[in-house]
Amino acid sequence: MTGSSYTRRGFLALSSVAVTGLAVSACTGASVSGGGTTAPASNRLRLFTYEDNETIGTLKAQVKKFDEQSGTTTTIDSLPGSGAAQFPDKLRTELLGGSGPDIWRIWGGQIGAPFAKAKQAADLAPYYQQYGWDSSINTAAIAGMTFDGVKAGVPYIVRGVGAWYNKELLAKAGVDAPPATYAELEQLNERLVAAGVTPCGLGGKYGWHLMRLFEYLLEHKAGPQLHDKLLTGQESWDRPEVVEAFTLFKKWQDKKWLPEGALGLDPSEIGRAYVQGKTAYGLEGQWTETSSILAAKKDPAQFGNFQLPTDQSPARHSGFVEGYMINARSGNKDKAAALLAFLLKPESQKAMQVTSSTVKGAEPDPKELPLSAEWSQKYGSSPFYTIQDQAFPKQQADQYFSVQSDLLQGGLTPAAAARRMQEIVSAWARN
Repeated sequence: MTGSSYTRRGFLALSSVAVTGLAVSACTGASVSGGGTTAPASNRLRLFTYEDNETIGTLKAQVKKFDEQSGTTTTIDSLPGSGAAQFPDKLRTELLGGSGPDIWRIWGGQIGAPFAKAKQAADLAPYYQQYGWDSSINTAAIAGMTFDGVKAGVPYIVRGVGAWYNKELLAKAGVDAPPATYAELEQLNERLVAAGVTPCGLGGKYGWHLMRLFEYLLEHKAGPQLHDKLLTGQESWDRPEVVEAFTLFKKWQDKKWLPEGALGLDPSEIGRAYVQGKTAYGLEGQWTETSSILAAKKDPAQFGNFQLPTDQSPARHSGFVEGYMINARSGNKDKAAALLAFLLKPESQKAMQVTSSTVKGAEPDPKELPLSAEWSQKYGSSPFYTIQDQAFPKQQADQYFSVQSDLLQGGLTPAAAARRMQEIVSAWARN
């Protein structure tokens, strides 16, 4: 993708690239002027993020350290738990209103692309050269933040989603090893329910959390090649494999493999329920070790993780890239880049306990983050498919979430859901 036109297919080519990394970011203030003009330079910076309340403290500590060294004052705002359902809209509103942040955290793919296309994000190529990011940062992750050949963002996380589980609850169900096939996963769910344990902790508020289950089921039924083509509109969603995936999706709710009232649950709460012993496992990434396990002062040895079995070859998991962008109208672009360079040092990444960093030399320490290190060692070289709320633009992702909700509430049959998804994706693909 770097140096060539950025397309949906270009980013989805990353699905054949191995995952390695993870991290942190933020927003507030008013250093950027409206009217399309560049704001005057100052020593004040604003950084906007969606960092969790439990982990934002480590980011603030590193930013404070930078400010003390550089003579700057950086304000950090966060919109935790909102995910791609709300954060991009809030950011877009600020930018259009002329009060946007100097720096913002954002996902790659079709979530970050509109900010690059609208030229709201600065071209960071000069800073890549100045700070040596091309050689110090995972090249596949850089491609995920490159749009129409422009390096509009610098990635600091490349994440993989798998099952993170409570060993005690699996043992309660008589299970001593993770499932190796989809059939074994269903058997695990049945044994957990029989033991009085809710299997999978997912919440439908904002839509993106439950999506992690459906995209996995689609990978299981469609397989890697078809799954990728569905995400780009190259193949029709109105087909048996998609209907079968939606049928399984509904099955997970009907069989009580999901929490009661899952559609109304907040992912920031139910996502860590496996740590509290309320669910057996969650579909999470390496960030959960710090934000859920260590934040609850639990021993990582009580938990484990595994890549969800797809029965497909190659075996893939959901993955995505996150990074930082700098406001093209900021008067403080050099200072903003210097802050990012500071945060992208291996020592800063380690201090922030970034568990899947793109930065070379910032790999998780097995002594401090044993589960994150284990995931990296077992699945760090596995290919991934693009997480679906990053594969689709915001409008289509929201429509997709509505299809999920309508299906689980009985308003759509699996066949009707597949037809509706084809309408959504084909309308986008024609644009």
